[in-house]
Amino acid sequence: MKKVYFDNAATTQTDKDVAATVLEYMTNTFGNPGSVHAFGREARKAVDIAREQVAKLIGAQSSEIFFTSGGTESDNISLKGVAYANRNRGKHIITSAIEHHAVLEPCEALKKEGFDLTILPVDEFGRVSVETLKAAIRPDTILISVMFANNEVGTMQPIAEIGAIARERGIYFHTDAVQAVGNWPIDVKAMNIDLLTMSGHKFHAPKGIGALYVRKGVRIRSLQQGGGQERHMRPGTENVPGIVGLGMAAEKSLAEMPEKIDRIQKLRDRLLAGIMENVPEIKLNGHPTLRLPGNVNVSVIYIEGESLLLNLDMKGIAASSGSACTSGSLDPSHVLLAMGLDHATAHGSLRLSLSKMNTDEDVDYFLAEFPAIVARLRSMSPLYATRGSQAAQRCESASCKESECEIRGS
Repeated sequence: MKKVYFDNAATTQTDKDVAATVLEYMTNTFGNPGSVHAFGREARKAVDIAREQVAKLIGAQSSEIFFTSGGTESDNISLKGVAYANRNRGKHIITSAIEHHAVLEPCEALKKEGFDLTILPVDEFGRVSVETLKAAIRPDTILISVMFANNEVGTMQPIAEIGAIARERGIYFHTDAVQAVGNWPIDVKAMNIDLLTMSGHKFHAPKGIGALYVRKGVRIRSLQQGGGQERHMRPGTENVPGIVGLGMAAEKSLAEMPEKIDRIQKLRDRLLAGIMENVPEIKLNGHPTLRLPGNVNVSVIYIEGESLLLNLDMKGIAASSGSACTSGSLDPSHVLLAMGLDHATAHGSLRLSLSKMNTDEDVDYFLAEFPAIVARLRSMSPLYATRGSQAAQRCESASCKESECEIRGS
């Protein structure tokens, strides 16, 4: 049985060159970069080189890069660090309804500490309205945090426009770019980004390593004490193997970017076209064009996402769902609900995320197996038996025209 990995938004396979370098710094070049002897100096040099590599990937200066354990830690440092350091200027924070929990939960925690929080709605494609953002800004707004690209539906936000507004108003702008870094061109200076979060395992570096970009001059407070590492921003002995791996992955991503984006987009488009042509009643979630190259998110009407995942797994295909059932919750994705999907449609979502490791053969195999899986699950679905009346209700509630209906076949 062939194995196909279409869950790269969750984590990517570590690049073989990166893995070999990580192993070298775990076994041979293993010194503590804080030590003054030759072993330590060699490790320090490797960390400095990696900082330069990461900075170049996003158009930053090396002095603006701080290494962390990953996206969640970087988000927490950004949000809480800026809030605490600037609370004398104001206590209002703006974010969006489709953020990762690594942003939403720190924001809610700050709200409990007395900060005011505005959560912006999104449209049916998962995009924030720039005009709505402008209207939400107050004299005491100190921070805006809007993700670069959504982890579930792949929709990319108007980052440059938001950055320009924030800079004009003297408000710090943070973006969780975990899904975008290494997969889409980013220039923090041109986009007026003040703080940016990244995570290595989303672009073929090891797990447990990430970075935070903080523009020079941003007022931010460290959340930890205990050492002088990372200029006191993130104390503790540096994860040298992970840092070196992150640096190499950043350098390779920058070099491969144009060709990689083109190839992955072609795979994605062929995958999506094959799904829409061979399986009826499929709804595309997210923006049709302003989305990450490797993201396909669809709702398979009348089927729960968890059932799809289990059946795909039995065929050797790894994917994920917008439904949170697999984490012990019966609630569907907060992202899909924020985009206006009803609970049943949100529960039937399927996310397929591709990387540079995927091939045409992977797409062929998926398209060969998927229609039969859907047909079998629908044959057992009580929702499918009453689909006529339910489809009519959906269309009436949406006031749609049959020729323009986004749910194929309904």
